[in-house]
Amino acid sequence: MLFSSVPFLFYFLPAVMICYFIAPEKFKNAVLLFFSLIFYAWGEPRYVFLMIFFIITGYFCGLALEKYRGSKTAVFFLTGSAAISLGLLGYFKYADFFIGNFNALTHSSLPLLKLSLPIGISFYTFQILGYTADVYLGKAKAQKNIIDFAAYTALFPQLIAGPIVRYTDISAALARRKHTIETAAQGVDRFVAGLGKKVLISNSFGELCSIFRASGEKSILFYWIYAAAFTLQIYFDFSGYSDMAIGLGRIFGFRFPENFDYPYISKSITEFWRRWHISLGTWFRDYVYIPLGGNRVSKARHIFNIFFVWMLTGFWHGADWQFIVWGLMYAVLLISEKMFLKNTVERLPVFIQHFYVMFFVIIGFVIFNASDMGTAASDLGAMFGLVSLPPVTAETLYYLRSYAVIFIVGILGATPLFRILSTKLRNQKEGTDGKAGKFSALLHTAWLCGIIILVTAYLVDGSFNPFLYFRF
Repeated sequence: MLFSSVPFLFYFLPAVMICYFIAPEKFKNAVLLFFSLIFYAWGEPRYVFLMIFFIITGYFCGLALEKYRGSKTAVFFLTGSAAISLGLLGYFKYADFFIGNFNALTHSSLPLLKLSLPIGISFYTFQILGYTADVYLGKAKAQKNIIDFAAYTALFPQLIAGPIVRYTDISAALARRKHTIETAAQGVDRFVAGLGKKVLISNSFGELCSIFRASGEKSILFYWIYAAAFTLQIYFDFSGYSDMAIGLGRIFGFRFPENFDYPYISKSITEFWRRWHISLGTWFRDYVYIPLGGNRVSKARHIFNIFFVWMLTGFWHGADWQFIVWGLMYAVLLISEKMFLKNTVERLPVFIQHFYVMFFVIIGFVIFNASDMGTAASDLGAMFGLVSLPPVTAETLYYLRSYAVIFIVGILGATPLFRILSTKLRNQKEGTDGKAGKFSALLHTAWLCGIIILVTAYLVDGSFNPFLYFRF
């Protein structure tokens, strides 16, 4: 069930909110768990039992880790928990990748499993791995209430595409949290903003990407337009979902971590990855990179650590070579910045720094979005004139004109401009009495209602409405 769908917006979400807010405090987590399992079973009815298995094993391993902390028994349970979680993730997500590559190398013909990927498995696997690691290290106390632990694992706002919420971030809120009109209003604001980003902006760029793939009159310029469109599509798709998740979390009394901080304004690749998919980057840093030794090792081992982490980062996104190449591309860039590029880049004019970052980000997302490495190579070759194509065609100019406004909105929306304007409007509303304050409040309400009306019209019309991160 997509957040950006009529069933979720007009049936599921109202039902959850009514039941949640009328339930006594001690039953609120149970209500969230019940509806989270319904939410998951809506799209994956058979895999809801897989999630329940993850929950049960994570819960009892956590209790055992706390009981035997500091002993070899704790190591056994930590290893066992990781083996179960990663083993199931590997089976469902990566089995066919390894079978296919084994067949290619050995000229064998082992049949592929062709398993459907359980939605959100990459996210809730990492949440349970992080939880058991924190309990083992003494950074968190094991959750004694299985309903609370299950609610943490299955919490529907962040279940499908994150952010990856650590147990330590919301453990206190699981036990007790405050609900106020102010925080609920902030949550609604954030949710509606994310909904608008996903449906009105990301989906528009998605339509253009689909048009490009179906076109029989491609040009070099059209390839670059496609590359820019997908770069904006994936940002508004994923950051829009994160905004909706964070907003829903605020409505229900949780504070989920931020996941995006305007990554396209970055002036280095290092900065870009501090701003893009923050919860994933910090998870790999804390649970893989630092345990490997981080940068407190020899230069050769440091380089290995970076390559290993970024290979895993790419592989986490998908079971295919283009994702691994995408991750390793960033490993090369980050190592280059750490070793010798950093000072050179910092001395460049700011617009050159931005150009450098966005050039590689766009190239990376062309690789990321390709169906295989052959398609990635073909797309990149066409972008750089290595394929016999006209520089521009009439069709290219037509679509460039048709989507010019959405490109302008997308580029501006990927900067803090609208947030700055919104903050000024909100401050004016809070600090002004009389007509000016009422007008600001009315304008803000009209803005939210306008987005909801436009989104509803878009969805009822049955327009293009994919969600990119379902495949991860």
